[in-house]
Amino acid sequence: MVKGAVLILFALAGLIAVGCVAALPTPSSPGESDQPSQKAKPLPPGTKSLVLGGGCFWCVEAIYRDLKGVLAVENGYAGGPKPNPTYEEVSGGGSGHAEVVRVDFDPKVISEEDILHIFFTVHDPTTLNRQGNDVGTQYRSSIFYDGPEEKALAEKVLAEVVKEKIWPNKIVTTIEPLKNYKRAEEYHQGYFDRYEKASSLERMKMNAGYCQVVIEPKVRKFREKYASKLKKSG
Repeated sequence: MVKGAVLILFALAGLIAVGCVAALPTPSSPGESDQPSQKAKPLPPGTKSLVLGGGCFWCVEAIYRDLKGVLAVENGYAGGPKPNPTYEEVSGGGSGHAEVVRVDFDPKVISEEDILHIFFTVHDPTTLNRQGNDVGTQYRSSIFYDGPEEKALAEKVLAEVVKEKIWPNKIVTTIEPLKNYKRAEEYHQGYFDRYEKASSLERMKMNAGYCQVVIEPKVRKFREKYASKLKKSG
């Protein structure tokens, strides 16, 4: 009994140590990983979008989808020279792309500045090319701007966060032009949401260890801190 528990702990420790790269998704149905990504649903006029990188996109997506005013969150890749990278190419660290989320939101409900200020509190922007045990340029802290207005806003919020001294160490978040964005494979979309709704048996076919140990604590902390801004808070 003790030996079995030790083996489980070693396995869990190994998962945490190697991070999101080793946490390759297990498709929920045969052949799902081979299916092309579906197109995102049409959004209402006036919708705005921001593309952000803050480590493993499963974590960041799970946080933003809870916010009032956020209409959709999509996992994807951005920033590298290749137009259509695969998850395997990005997760290997040599593609130049970052794992990102595209946050589509109603600016009448939540502002771009709020989206960016929250971004700087839900991941560590002071660790270069890493979040926890997820290491590599694909996990860099990054804001991808689409046009001069988004660039100026990102620089403004970054300067405010630096001035407020929210983080004791130097912030290394990059502000980069949005290029070669690609929606990630379908099995990456809504991953933690599916995990939360899954039965015990279904979770056995998912990366339950990574969800439980890495994503769940981040999401719980976020929900506690921003309870008044969540869709479920009323």
